[in-house]
Parts: sequence; structure tokens; C-alpha cells
Amino acid sequence: MTVIESPRETAAAPPTGARPRHGLVLGLACAAQAMVGLDIAIVNVALPSIQRDLGVSQSSVQWVVVAYGLLLGGFLLVGGRMTDLLGPRRILLAGLGLFTAASLLAGVAQHVGILVAARGLQGLGGALTAPAALSLLAVTFREGRERNRALGILGAVASVGGTAGVVASGLIAAGPGWRWAFFINVPTGLVLIALATIGLAADAARGRSGRLDIAAASTVTGGLVTFVYALHHASTHGWTSAITLAWFIAAGVLIAAFVWLEKRSPAPLVPASALRNRTLIAANFTALLTFGAFFSFIFLGSLLMQQGLSYSPTHTGLAWLATTTTVLVTSFVAGRLAAAVSVRRLLVIGLALLTVGMVWLTRVPADADYVSDLLPTFLLAGLGFGLCVPSLQIGALSGVTESESGLASGLIETMREIGGAAGVAAVSTVLVAGTGLAGFHTAFAAIGVLAGLGAITAAIGFRRTA
Repeated sequence: MTVIESPRETAAAPPTGARPRHGLVLGLACAAQAMVGLDIAIVNVALPSIQRDLGVSQSSVQWVVVAYGLLLGGFLLVGGRMTDLLGPRRILLAGLGLFTAASLLAGVAQHVGILVAARGLQGLGGALTAPAALSLLAVTFREGRERNRALGILGAVASVGGTAGVVASGLIAAGPGWRWAFFINVPTGLVLIALATIGLAADAARGRSGRLDIAAASTVTGGLVTFVYALHHASTHGWTSAITLAWFIAAGVLIAAFVWLEKRSPAPLVPASALRNRTLIAANFTALLTFGAFFSFIFLGSLLMQQGLSYSPTHTGLAWLATTTTVLVTSFVAGRLAAAVSVRRLLVIGLALLTVGMVWLTRVPADADYVSDLLPTFLLAGLGFGLCVPSLQIGALSGVTESESGLASGLIETMREIGGAAGVAAVSTVLVAGTGLAGFHTAFAAIGVLAGLGAITAAIGFRRTA
């Protein structure tokens, strides 16, 4: 079985007693996470402008969004494991470099094929950057209370990525143009690369060699990419079409091959100790449902405002400021509350609030007023999601050794992307099956079901003392 071995020795760690540059690490992790998160949604509102400028069809321009999600979701698990084997600093620099170069390519693209390829490379860069940033934070902030505060801040930044991306997309589309959604990453990426190169200590030497099983990594990556593509295909061509079913079967075969290889590998991609970590497993299942519900809410809410209520792109973007601000503030508080209240309670409360918000939207009228009909839900969703994200990250990293922090980070980020893609695909199907405003009502009810299932999963999966 083909494997890649990590170096037995790397540059030495800082001397004992030398305090790491905590502020720099936190700032780098937050900025890197924000850049990756923003680009998930930053082109959504600008898609009509891209379609018009490049002269392409609606089906072709959708790949600008799909390509990013495909490679981001497919490679996160491998990116997390590579972080454990090669060190978070190395992988962070590699991810930032690829993401920055791909952003420049996307900004200058004159053909939709080049733009789609650049978006795919951005997704690959993000799949290296996101778990490396989270792992770097986990190994720098070691004490429970200190780590929870840091994860609360990171969670606040990560939480607003989707809604802030919609806000930025509307403003950029109405202002300098869609290309600046990519150009803005170039100076930001270069600054982060310089700070990481100069300010981060070299990756510490590992006590033992590690290996990346190429066969297992290839099958799980192929399986995840195929599964995400099948979800996108199902949302436009139907869940029971022959091609959709074929893609799902192919994904199942690849994942089954991955499981078979893992059982026989001397260096499994997902060690058995991770599978025995109840808190890690509960965090990942809850994350799947949480992100599925929230990303679907952003998707459906944006469609409702633009198609149902005739909001302009700028008006739509600004409407999300209520959710963005609420998520940001609540996430800061949630990181501090986790130790006192427990992640289990925070998740149940947060997902219950998100469920109530979706139920509220099932009665939104055709002549909806923003303040009385939309704002209450936008605030409830912000409160709920703000409580959830830091709690999920804290739960995912609880009881995980330093040598597996990258894997745990990659897993929770994978659930974020897979959950988001699955939720949007499912809600799109429900919306298309309905008619007019009634279709939106049914789709919001479906999101409420996802959030409610997430609350039940958190209540059952986490120990009461988690």
C-alpha cells in the first residue's frame, strides 16, 4: 500500500518557557478562516453580473460556485491529516499560497472555463488552509478556558463568513464589479503569508514518523467530491434521475473502498482512537445538520428577498447585516460560556432558536415587511448559529491529542461543507416542487426540521457534562 512518510525531524520547537505569539496566531487563524469562509458565498449575488460579462449560460455560471465547494469539501479531510503529518505552519503557508494565486487567476479570467478552474484551485487552497488554521490555534492555546476563548473568537469569525459573503457580494456587484471579489484576496493573502513566514515558529519535531496512505486518501477524497457533485446534480436534475443515482452509487463505492482500506492500513487516515471519541463523533453529526440548516437558510432567504420580494442585490446584502452582527457577538459570548454551561446545552438552545426562526418564516406574507416579518428570524438565526459554531469546534477538539488536532479540524470542516451542500440541495428540491410563496413556506419548514434534528442529535450524542 502506497504511503507518504512525514519527516521524522523538523525544525525544533521554541525553547521551553518561551511563550508563543498567541495574538499573532489568533489573528492569522481568524483572517485565514475568514478568507476561506467569505469565498463560499461572495459570488452568489454577483452571478448575474458574471453571466452577463462572460456571455455564458445559467448552467455554466453555476459552476463558479460548485467548483469551489467540490474541492473544498472533498479535500478537507486529507488537508487535516496532512496538517498532523507535516505541521500546521507548512500546510497553512501552502494553502494560503495556492488560494492567493488562484484568486488572482480568477480575477483576471476572461473565459468561464478559466474562472471555474481558478475557483477549484481556491477550494483546494481553502481545504489546506482551514484545518491548518484551526489546528494551529488548538496546539497554541492549550489550557481549557484559554482555548475556549480563542475558539469563541475564531468561531465568531467563521460564523459570519456566509452572511458576510452575501453582504460583500451585493456591495461589490453594485460597486467596483465582481472581479474585486477575487482581487481583494491577493493583498490579504500576501500579508498573511508574510506574517506566517516571519512570525510563526517552525513546526515542532514529531515524536514518531507518520504516513499518509495514498490509496485511502484518494478514495475518500474521490468519494466526497463525487458525493458533493451528486448533491448539486440532484438539485437541478432530480434525485431519482439515472445520472444522479449513478453519481451517488459511485460515491458509495469509493467510500466503501476507503473503509475497506482503512481496516487494513498500518497508518489509517482516521485512527481508531478518533472513532472512539464520542464527543468528536457527536460534534460532527451535529455539525452536519447545523450547517445544512444555516447555509440553506442563507440560500433560501436570499432567493426570497430577490425573487419574492424584489430586493436589489445591495438591499439583499444589507438585509443580512442583522444576522451577521448577531452571530459575531453571540459567538464571542459562547466561547466563554462553554465551560460553565456545556457545549451540549449551548447546541440544544442554539438549534432550538434556529428552529423557531424557520417556523416564523413559514408564515411570511407576499407583501412582507422587513422589520416585522424578516428581522425577527434574522436575529433568532444569528443568536442560534452564534451559540453553535464555537461549541461545535470546542466539542470536536475535546479529548483529541495534539497529533490528531489537524484530523479533528479537517473532520469538522468537512461536515461544514458536506452539510451545507446537502442542505442547499435538499431545500432546492423542496422549493422547486412547490409553487410561488407556498414553495418558500414549505422549504423553510424543511430547514426547521433539519435544525430540530440537530438539536435532538446534540442532546443524545453529547454527554451531559460535555
